Amino acid sequence: MTRKTTSFPAGFFATSSALILVALFAIASAATPAQKAVAAQGKSSPSASSSSSVPWTDPETIKPADLLSELAGAKPANRPVVVCAGFRILYEGAHVPGAVFHGPASKPEGLNDLKLWAQGIPRSSNLVVYCGCCPFDHCPNIRPAFETLRSMGFRRLRILLLPDNFATDWVAKGYPIEKGPQPQK
Repeated sequence: MTRKTTSFPAGFFATSSALILVALFAIASAATPAQKAVAAQGKSSPSASSSSSVPWTDPETIKPADLLSELAGAKPANRPVVVCAGFRILYEGAHVPGAVFHGPASKPEGLNDLKLWAQGIPRSSNLVVYCGCCPFDHCPNIRPAFETLRSMGFRRLRILLLPDNFATDWVAKGYPIEKGPQPQK
């Protein structure tokens, strides 16, 4: 009896593992059906009440498709600098092409890294910050990153709107990604 074997392309398991991790994290951090039902009734749950006072305005947000257009069409001097303030494992699994990693902003080490990096950036820079670890309203990283950069004087600062998570709102839509650690300088 002959056994048929299947070969997989190089990197298949590493890529699959990263996407599985992103998906599992998204599932684990998604709102429960009870939380969704409460939100649908217009009542606020303890975790949703903190999302009612966001530190940014609508013009300080950008949708994924709009960011892609800006990245593709901008002259180098006005090209957005994309900053990931999320978790390293998610950044290494998949991130916005060209994004720099500084985070997670919910941890003192991540916030300090973000501040140190931002000290050398002109305050007129076009910055877009994102995390994408979980539903936007529950993200532990996006607020501290945004508030810190704003307090440092950045005025062309926006947040990438990822309502569910990076896997759903970017990767699953077929937008371009990069994988792996940030190149060392």
